[in-house]
Amino acid sequence: MIYLDSAATSHLKPTAVKRAMVNAMETMASPGRGAYGAAMKAADKVYECRELACRLFNFSEPQNVVFTLNATHALNIAIRTLVSRGDKVIISGYEHNSVTRPLNFIGAKTVVAASPLFDTGSVIPAIERNISGAKAVVWNHVSNVFGYIQPIYDIAELCRRHNVPLIVDASQSAGICRLDMAELNAAFVAMPGHKGLLGPQGTGILLCGETPAPLICGGTGSESALQSMPEYLPDRAEAGTHNVVGIAGLCEGIRYVLSHGAENIGEYEARLCRRASIRLKKSPQLRIFASETDNQAGVLSVQHSTMDCEAFCSMLGKRGIAARCGLHCAPLAHSTAGTIERGTVRLSFSPFITQAQADRACGIIESVAGHEN
Repeated sequence: MIYLDSAATSHLKPTAVKRAMVNAMETMASPGRGAYGAAMKAADKVYECRELACRLFNFSEPQNVVFTLNATHALNIAIRTLVSRGDKVIISGYEHNSVTRPLNFIGAKTVVAASPLFDTGSVIPAIERNISGAKAVVWNHVSNVFGYIQPIYDIAELCRRHNVPLIVDASQSAGICRLDMAELNAAFVAMPGHKGLLGPQGTGILLCGETPAPLICGGTGSESALQSMPEYLPDRAEAGTHNVVGIAGLCEGIRYVLSHGAENIGEYEARLCRRASIRLKKSPQLRIFASETDNQAGVLSVQHSTMDCEAFCSMLGKRGIAARCGLHCAPLAHSTAGTIERGTVRLSFSPFITQAQADRACGIIESVAGHEN
């Protein structure tokens, strides 16, 4: 199998991730729930992961690194902290359902500051036209459908000028793009552990520039006499037993990214993506959604001129290509790009895919596209 679905989850991981998870199962208990060896070892590992995240994201507050189940969990904490029913919230035209559904559930007045695909120059004017009266801006750094890298630092500077808090969805950028919390000065940055950070499913991180409101209440191993959640982080946002096994694996995923460099990893994936797009554009049956400039990560969407994307993806699967088809939980992105009626087949690369594998995958895609059977 040639795995080209890393935008969904990093199935291919450093070997140290698995080893760390097995070791945690064998040697660690619950942090903050005892002073014996296994509990203390767990506490040390959890704190080590917070510190590594701070190193990766240039963040100075390990206690403000909150562990979550995934990016969706993190985004719900952030959004519910800043947004109430009727509040005006500005979002991009490329947001995932993990942003749009919580806003809809709350009853926010969501305004889409839409701009054309891969056109970074139109982003800031689109926000400026709509930002008056906004309670928050929620923006993804990289589109999960098209790999479109948005100008998040310019957006952050605009939000500071207008004194509007920014929530960054870093689901597709954490681990592959420069993500500097000190420069962003965002209210919150949300990310999964199981994508670019190369950790296991069931892990996520919320970097908190502000104190979040608890989304879930319960035991924290601290201030147990209180019947309200502690006021301080991370306890305020981490009710219940930690996923120590997952955090141990995430710790090694982050360590791998630190040792290789997030931007180096991102550039490698983008090179594979550009190489594939140039080749696949030569196939008359395929429509390729590729940037003409340097603002696309290692995610490439394609459409067949006549074949349904589900059928196309199924045929690729039978030939050993793991890709994803449909709307990718991001109907807004497809509406913005004009692909909502048919969806796309998405190819997403990872640091563990070789150029030879990527080339072989392109050959299979060309063959399937040309024969349609």
